Amino acid sequence: MSTLMEDDIKRWTAKRKTALVLDIIQGKTTISEASRAFDLPPSEVEQWVDEGKRGMENALRTKPLEVKEQYEKQLHELQQAYGEAMLELRARKKLASLLGNEDEK
Repeated sequence: MSTLMEDDIKRWTAKRKTALVLDIIQGKTTISEASRAFDLPPSEVEQWVDEGKRGMENALRTKPLEVKEQYEKQLHELQQAYGEAMLELRARKKLASLLGNEDEK
């Protein structure tokens, strides 16, 4: 593993996460090995790798999105999905009341 990795890490800084993700991407270690070595859930290490890949993809774009823009875009998409889900839920409740299925409310 990378020289930035101490055996007993108390706090995972961005620099340490980056070093670990690079080791995984470069094939120096695997997610399973890293999760065992540092007593981390594999899902957490996978998430770091995924975030690192997304960050690299954005950095290599012709016009990279600012982090704030990325979060605002994601927030807008989530708000839109929430609104659609609420509309569907209200429509289902209305339909259920019109059909006399009061127990489905």
